[in-house]
Amino acid sequence: MSAPAKDIQQAPEAGFGKRPLGKRLAGANTFWIALVLLALIIVFSAIAPGEFPTLFTFQTLLIETAVLLVLSVGMTFVIITSGIDLSVGSVLIFAGMVAGKVMEAMSGGNASNAGWGVITAGLLAAVVAGTLWGLLNGFLIAVAGIPPLIVTLGTMGAALGAAYLLNNGSDVRSIPVALNQTLGYGTSFGVVPNLVIVAVVITLIGAWLLHTTKFGRYTYAVGSNAEGARRAGIGVTAHLLKVYTLTGFLAGIAGFLSLAYYASTTISAHTTDNLNAIAAVVMGGTSLFGGVGSVLGTVIGVFIPAVLKKGFNITHVQDFWQMIAVGAVLIAAVWFDQRRRRRRNSR
Repeated sequence: MSAPAKDIQQAPEAGFGKRPLGKRLAGANTFWIALVLLALIIVFSAIAPGEFPTLFTFQTLLIETAVLLVLSVGMTFVIITSGIDLSVGSVLIFAGMVAGKVMEAMSGGNASNAGWGVITAGLLAAVVAGTLWGLLNGFLIAVAGIPPLIVTLGTMGAALGAAYLLNNGSDVRSIPVALNQTLGYGTSFGVVPNLVIVAVVITLIGAWLLHTTKFGRYTYAVGSNAEGARRAGIGVTAHLLKVYTLTGFLAGIAGFLSLAYYASTTISAHTTDNLNAIAAVVMGGTSLFGGVGSVLGTVIGVFIPAVLKKGFNITHVQDFWQMIAVGAVLIAAVWFDQRRRRRRNSR
């Protein structure tokens, strides 16, 4: 490895380690957004002490955020590279539709009683479908040089249209009962939903990949200064191709998880998942300008809208206020990031 490339990998850690812990926390977006989440939990627990801080509420919160969390992990990598992916929600739908159709085809048109061999084939179909869309996005962005916004806006519509074509605009509803009961609604250790366990494992792998490997260091380097990374010997084109492929791969897994939970492709339930994933990542402190972000922040960002929605439902506040509150938190997160960048650039 060339010396400049080595410097790029080591620089963030070196500069970060010299600052006192208090200043590092005060300057970290993740710290402040975690305080917001904690404050929301405390407020709703105080307002509805017998309803909000319960095991059932937190189980439901975890289940409702599991699919979005998997999508958001992939989105974290993309946004850190200073990119965007508007297609993940449609890719999720397409992957779920492919999995459903494959399982139906292997079961004579009705997969309700299908076994684990058919379910495994459905999983592989969903992963391959999502990965191929991610590969297409990466090729058009990294190799063809088309802006990410335009590419993923186009593939967002194309993937959704392809999903509709696969089943003539209808949802696939004959999903294996074994899949729904085991992965969709099953639990382990008595209280932990299996769906959540899968999402947590994927999140931990994503955190390991981003924060401890060369792939993660290159992701930060490309987002901070793509040209500088290229001159330091990093294959920027190849790396972007891998990042968007990874995002498609995770969207494919998310599509299969959604299929397991809803026992249907539920096309209409995922039309805003792309925007929700972007909002979660940005609220979690990942910079839209690239080069800054963490998987931990994304986890926190995913839970803020979920806690608001659950808290408002329990306290009988109209859902419209949730939209206003999430919008305010999102704008505040971007404003905080801009202030941090200006402060850093003025030094």
